[in-house]
Amino acid sequence: MIRISEKTPQSILRQAKDKSTPVTIRIGKEGITDSVVSELSDQLSKRDIVKAKANRGLLNGSTERTQAFESLADATGSRLVHTRGNTAVFWSGRS
Repeated sequence: MIRISEKTPQSILRQAKDKSTPVTIRIGKEGITDSVVSELSDQLSKRDIVKAKANRGLLNGSTERTQAFESLADATGSRLVHTRGNTAVFWSGRS
């Protein structure tokens, strides 16, 4: 089960679930690399919400996706606020 942050403001959840929020980080065939972590950290320092998407077939199964997205949130000090399939939304924690 994915541990979604419990104390997330409703406005952040609405933004996270909005389909018009663009994907700004793609996780390619190399997986979660230092450059992906660095890019997510940089984007979170500039905006509150960042949407990331893993390439199809890269993370097989919900358990693998859960572990990958949670480790990415831990590595960047962000909060995982929403996931759906291969897409995850991270929140900087600021509102």
